[in-house]
Amino acid sequence: MSAQHVLDDLLDRTVVLGYGRLGHRLRRGSWPSIPTDALRGRTALVTGANSGIGKAIATGLAEVGAAVTLVVRDRERGVAAAAEITAAVPGAAVGVTCCDVSDLAAVRDVAADLARQVDRVDVLVHNAGVLPPRRTENPQGHELCLATHVLGPLLMTEALAPLLTRSAAARVILVSSGGMYTQALHPGDIEYRATPYRGATAYARSKRIQVALTPILADRYAPQGISVHCMHPGWVDTPGISAALPRFRRLAGRLLRTPEQGADTAVWLAATDVPSGRFWHDRRARPEHYRAGTRTSAADRERVWQYCAAAAGLPAR
Repeated sequence: MSAQHVLDDLLDRTVVLGYGRLGHRLRRGSWPSIPTDALRGRTALVTGANSGIGKAIATGLAEVGAAVTLVVRDRERGVAAAAEITAAVPGAAVGVTCCDVSDLAAVRDVAADLARQVDRVDVLVHNAGVLPPRRTENPQGHELCLATHVLGPLLMTEALAPLLTRSAAARVILVSSGGMYTQALHPGDIEYRATPYRGATAYARSKRIQVALTPILADRYAPQGISVHCMHPGWVDTPGISAALPRFRRLAGRLLRTPEQGADTAVWLAATDVPSGRFWHDRRARPEHYRAGTRTSAADRERVWQYCAAAAGLPAR
């Protein structure tokens, strides 16, 4: 193992150094630049793209040539974000479509609309996120973190698969969180009904599910030529963090990354041919677990997949 990889591993295990802006600064020196035409002629959809990491991902994709559609809940904020992106990237093609990713009926509707509007989708980035202070359900009765981070993305990917299949190199990217390392799968309480609810824990559990299901999704879509990737951006200073975790933001302070630093790996994954089904951080595949208590059995992974696939309305296989 090279000295660079040894340092990289040490940074990851310290968490504070690896997930903060220092980790990004130390690692980026060995990274090649993404060609400015890497996604020229490609189309990309980014959910939760009106601020923070999502807007930074959309901007990064536009900078390397993609025509980007921002999938947002609030049209006014989405239009404002699109204007900011086109101001930053002159000539960029940026559109806006409205969808609450947690609402499965809305996901079906927007997928049907997109099928009528575009010939194909090359990149689909599932970035939309929530961290509710109390247990909340979507219109279909599912816990909101699960619905937003898992069920909505599962359904959107399945519904857009015909458009993704038309791409020469379709990529689906799930934006997870390093917080998932603190949680195991809970196949007996996926909807977080059995224990007192904590928003931060529900968020981390749903992010753990994203990572656990990524290899299954990679296998599911491989015959269609669609690769599936999961990544985490590190600790990023975003409006969502300020609103949901103000104490953490005060404590972390200057350690936090910029949205652009957090977005880098997602943009790199969209523009680079790498193995499907892995979990990435700072342009390197990372372990799914650092703690023995979070390790996932094949049986638990399958139970969670079966539940989530059924809840999202997907055929299990």
